Amino acid sequence: MQGVGYRFFTRRLANRIGVKGYVRNMPDGTVEIEAEGPDESIESFINELYKGPPASRVSEIDTRELSGKGKYGGFDVRF
Repeated sequence: MQGVGYRFFTRRLANRIGVKGYVRNMPDGTVEIEAEGPDESIESFINELYKGPPASRVSEIDTRELSGKGKYGGFDVRF
């Protein structure tokens, strides 16, 4: 999912919903997102990620629950 603005879409979405964490492109062409926030915010975040920006096509989102809340002060795009 590279070259369609997905990372910047994700950052705008996270800031709008109030989710903290990061997004980055992976060498295999996938996108990694680590996000934290209230359960209802995370659920909304994931639902919107399936839509993505206009030029994107999201076929799958793999989610895992991680420990360590409170790690992030905002939402960043990592390069």
